[in-house]
Amino acid sequence: MHRFAREAERVSGRPLTDYASLWQWSIDDPERFWGLVWSFFGVVGDPGQRVLLDGNRMPGARWFPDARLNLAENLLREDIDPQSDAVVFWGEDKVRRRVSRAELRRQVAITAAALRAQGVGPGVCVAAFMPNMPETLVAMLAAVSLGAIFTSTSPDFGIQGVLDRFGQTRPVVLFAVDGYWYNGKRIDCLDKLADIARQLPDLRRVVVVPYVDAAPPTQGMAHAQLLGDFLAPFTGVTTIDFARLPFDQPVYVLYSSGTTGVPKGIVHGAGGTLLQHLKEQQLHCDVQPGDRYFYFTTCGWTMWNILVSALASGATLLMYDGSPFVDGGRILFRLAEEERMTHFGTSAKFIDAVAKAGLEPGIEFNLDSIRVILSTGSPLVPESYDFVYRSIKTDVQLSSMSGGTDICSAFVIGSPTLRVWRGEIQCRGLGMAVDVFDDAGRPIREAKGELVCTQPFPCMPVGFWNDADGSRYHAAYFSRFPGVWCHGDFSEITRHDGIVIYGRSDAVLNPGGVRIGTAEIYRQVEKLPDVVESIAVGQEWNGDVRVVLFVRLREGVSFDEALQGSIREVIRANATPRHVPAKILPVTDIPRTKSGKLVELAVREVIHGRPVKNVEALANAEALEQFRNRPELAES
Repeated sequence: MHRFAREAERVSGRPLTDYASLWQWSIDDPERFWGLVWSFFGVVGDPGQRVLLDGNRMPGARWFPDARLNLAENLLREDIDPQSDAVVFWGEDKVRRRVSRAELRRQVAITAAALRAQGVGPGVCVAAFMPNMPETLVAMLAAVSLGAIFTSTSPDFGIQGVLDRFGQTRPVVLFAVDGYWYNGKRIDCLDKLADIARQLPDLRRVVVVPYVDAAPPTQGMAHAQLLGDFLAPFTGVTTIDFARLPFDQPVYVLYSSGTTGVPKGIVHGAGGTLLQHLKEQQLHCDVQPGDRYFYFTTCGWTMWNILVSALASGATLLMYDGSPFVDGGRILFRLAEEERMTHFGTSAKFIDAVAKAGLEPGIEFNLDSIRVILSTGSPLVPESYDFVYRSIKTDVQLSSMSGGTDICSAFVIGSPTLRVWRGEIQCRGLGMAVDVFDDAGRPIREAKGELVCTQPFPCMPVGFWNDADGSRYHAAYFSRFPGVWCHGDFSEITRHDGIVIYGRSDAVLNPGGVRIGTAEIYRQVEKLPDVVESIAVGQEWNGDVRVVLFVRLREGVSFDEALQGSIREVIRANATPRHVPAKILPVTDIPRTKSGKLVELAVREVIHGRPVKNVEALANAEALEQFRNRPELAES
């Protein structure tokens, strides 16, 4: 970050003495800023002469309109030690593998040749129904090297959930695993895969990757071939012919969570994805060559796409597939210790769960190598900051961030040059003109409002899949404040110029017309040792809205009047009387998406007797039944 700031001073001709001044220059002069990002990181490709066209339009701005590049070529850079680890993979406590950079490049060359033989090229879609493992990375890099579009889901998705996604993008080749391990249990996938393959009419090949079996049976499955057989004719191929294509060439299709309807296919371009990830990882997270970068993620979450980009910075990817709670929640810390992890990426919920379990990772494991702890997925509450610095590591950058699938990156993030303030995300990302607006569209400070971005940025989606006129894309982000990206987060910019996220705007509670972020309630309730987690929704009641709180309790704890009184008191004392729920009800499980996010909207629909449109998006859809037809919700 300091080196970049000095170079930015030279380019801008103005003093950039701290992060605030650097950020301000990055949005005052976006053409020079993003041009410097390209040159500073040595992007492989031709940037062309122009950086930005129609820069006053959002959407509609065009970045690097003359550029030619390939994302895979930048992730497989040849100026990094070919014998160094590209990937270290742990499949729970059952599988461990290492892949060097030279071996990764060899595997990509072979796989790209096999895909080319299937007619894969620019604009064609290749899909993966795969865990977070090296073969998924190889499939992505091979497809993208040819200019194809890559899309993925994790194998824990149900049949309809996969079809809701891949049925839109219509892949011609599908990479799929035979099964996977979760919390020590073997989960087979072949029957599910056969059903999926039958319903994807454009498939030319289903490539079955052995994981739980050495030679899984594929007889009777249309177009199916084992990975080894698929690659066998091309094992002599040693070179990769990277297709250098325009900056906005589609490279990934990611999917919205889909809890209120069929998930939207969000199309991301190669150039914007690469520049944003280089900026975030090398500047905001201080990723350096030789670092060992980890994020706990599945292939159905945008964090997978962010994880793999760390190859472009010369880092080793630490990939883990399975449950993070193997060995009582210790396995990820064992991975950190044994593999000398430098960047530990996880979710706010995992940090909370480790704290609730009473673990002391900093005592039990040697975590000296960790410099940065990354957190996303939901707001990181102040008490989790306390736990990290008390029980994991005292000298670490705790970098909470928020952005997501929509931009395949972050709007607000950390910086290694700034202080970490308890409960706050450190800063707005460089080049991201982030602000908070009130309902009238006016900027506000130290008050809650809508997180917005007021200027174009390169990693804006190319568009939505099957949205030729851009109407759905425009409605999703630009209908609230014309010409301004409205992200849908209920947020605040603090006096430190940090950011607090209070939850999704569409899940904000409105009792008596007062807007309350759900995260404000969760923070207070989950201080109580007897409450494992909670979910709050607004119930329509007597012409208004009342707050209903559902709680999952620690095993053996009774749900009684005393506990309800404690919950109400901790909320009243630390928030406001408006935050105190009208109803508190027990549940044994709380529904969440595959990436671990609570689904307040789905619960809200269920308690009102309305259908949830896409339960396949949920990791535990059966949990919704506990919220249906509760007689307590009909009582005053």
